[in-house]
Amino acid sequence: MFCLATSNYPSHNCFAANAQPSKKVFWVGYLDGSSASGSAGLLDAFRQRLHELGHTEGQNIVIEYRFAEGKPERIPDLANELVRLKVDIIVVSGGTASSAAKGATRTIPIVMAAAADPVGTGLVSSLARPGGNITGLTTISAELSGKRLELLKETFPRVSVVAVVLNPKEPGSALALKEMEVAAQALGMLLQPVEVKGVNDFDKALTSVIGRQVGALMVIRGGVTNANEARIVAFAAQNRLPAMSSRSGFAEAGGLMFYGVNDADLYRRAAIYVDKILKGTKPAELPVEQPTKFELIINLKTAKQIGLTIPPNVLARADKVIR
Repeated sequence: MFCLATSNYPSHNCFAANAQPSKKVFWVGYLDGSSASGSAGLLDAFRQRLHELGHTEGQNIVIEYRFAEGKPERIPDLANELVRLKVDIIVVSGGTASSAAKGATRTIPIVMAAAADPVGTGLVSSLARPGGNITGLTTISAELSGKRLELLKETFPRVSVVAVVLNPKEPGSALALKEMEVAAQALGMLLQPVEVKGVNDFDKALTSVIGRQVGALMVIRGGVTNANEARIVAFAAQNRLPAMSSRSGFAEAGGLMFYGVNDADLYRRAAIYVDKILKGTKPAELPVEQPTKFELIINLKTAKQIGLTIPPNVLARADKVIR
């Protein structure tokens, strides 16, 4: 029996005092730029898959959780904390957390649960041969940015100006914006970047959108935007703006649309990487996996609340409709 540091997560020290010395216990660090509440469902999927693979939290595996709560400046210190704990492996979510973990250690294996563009941001040498101590899964979010804009234009043909909410310091955000700009030019649309580098930037940044003829919001995933998703959703609803994001929980949180990879599936697959590495496989021997399945989720309830109509042809293509 182990004691808890919080209602959800076990404490390293508490478990150590009660662990059975005869069992091999693996220590896994988890680093996330977002919040504990925002990542709860994904971590449930991760732990469930670990359990299916023979690793049960509190028995033969302990997970040390570190959340920056949307404050990216905290992430390097949190990464160094996990290294000082001498965990067996570090699981990271997002580009900033991935970069911080890689900067903190060249020896502890690192598994990316969801990285936008690990090659473009210099995390790995290539997808097939990542090299070094880091591997995992990519969301290929940047590559899908143009497709998201196309879907937005198809759904709302009259929209010509789109505000893009992003943290410019998040690795992958600049690449996603660049891909979106190429698509915007082809679609005859204008993008207006709305930069949010921290929690205190949101009120001023979002308010700046008002009165600029913006017809929709596009949200680029990252620790800061993920942790403040509720604020973005509320702003979009108050101003009757259609909003789309690259994070799979966005529509469930009240956002209008999501197109991309199922993050829960990525976390389940990340557990397989953890299992292989704990059993002796080196990260450099595990290619970075690209997603093969994408989904479109539409929150019809939100559409009705803000007075928007989703065209039948778009609605028919949705993998999930929230009513």
